[in-house]
Amino acid sequence: MITRVPVGHPDAVAVLREYFDDIVSRYHGRPATAEEIDKAQADEPSEHIAPFFVAREGDQVVGCVGVHLAEPAAELTRMFVKASARGRGWASRLLRAAEDAAREAGARAMRLDTRRDLVEARALYARRGYREVEPYGERRYADHYFEKAL
Repeated sequence: MITRVPVGHPDAVAVLREYFDDIVSRYHGRPATAEEIDKAQADEPSEHIAPFFVAREGDQVVGCVGVHLAEPAAELTRMFVKASARGRGWASRLLRAAEDAAREAGARAMRLDTRRDLVEARALYARRGYREVEPYGERRYADHYFEKAL
């Protein structure tokens, strides 16, 4: 089940911590320290993200995704599925929920950025119709930029 929650909701806070642990660990090629996770969360705050969705299997949160509604396109952010839940379609369902919410809010396109080491994410976006575009902003950790018409 995918539900919309505020980023301050306890489920969102917990899964965002796991998201940052995952991306910081991948970036460093080793398990991230608590201090590195704290710094990443401080450097990349999530308060502006709405709507925000969590995916649940039973009572367990297994993933999340957020949308920043902005002009000229909505931005997909914080896409994450726990390793234990990967390969079961959660990423596609979360992506669909984010796209539907952006479309309902009037967005005509969805943008996102990602890093070169997030190979699975780049493959998902390509399968779902996102095309690589020129950088649309200065992003510290972004290597690839994508966009899809909604």
